This record gives sequence, C-alpha cells and structure tokens, in this order.
Amino acid sequence: MPNLLAATQDYWRKLNELQAAYQRGEVSLPEVDARVAELMSELGQERRAAIAFTIANMRHLWHQQREMIMGVSLLSVLTYAWAVMP
Repeated sequence: MPNLLAATQDYWRKLNELQAAYQRGEVSLPEVDARVAELMSELGQERRAAIAFTIANMRHLWHQQREMIMGVSLLSVLTYAWAVMP
C-alpha cells in the first residue's frame, strides 16, 4: 500500500536538504535542477501508485458490495427528496 503522505514528507525533506546544500555552495544550480526533476519524478511515481491502489480498491468494493452501495444511494436520494419537498 503506497503511503503518499510519507512520500510527500520525504520529498520536502530532501528538497530542504538540497536547498541547504545549494546555499552552502556544495551543489551547483544545474545539479539542483537535475535533482529536483528526479525528486518530482519519484513523488509522481508514488502518486500514480497511490491513485492506482485507490482505484483498484474502489473497483473491488464495487464488485463485492454493488447491491448495498446502490441501495444506500437510492435510500439517500429518497430521503433527500422527502426532506426537501414541501
């Protein structure tokens, strides 16, 4: 299961370390640009994995609980219509 929050926190931590290294003069600007592109790519992969995992779980839930989801949805619509109509 991908942990998007941890990946985002790790991205920001690495970005802050890179900024500190640049300010100390340890890393050149082209190296910073290249490293930022790598970090963004890593975070993008984690985001895609999280989205794919979420979609797969929703599909699984839909196939397992289709009737219950449709029943609760219909009941919700009817309850809303009953509450709104005078």
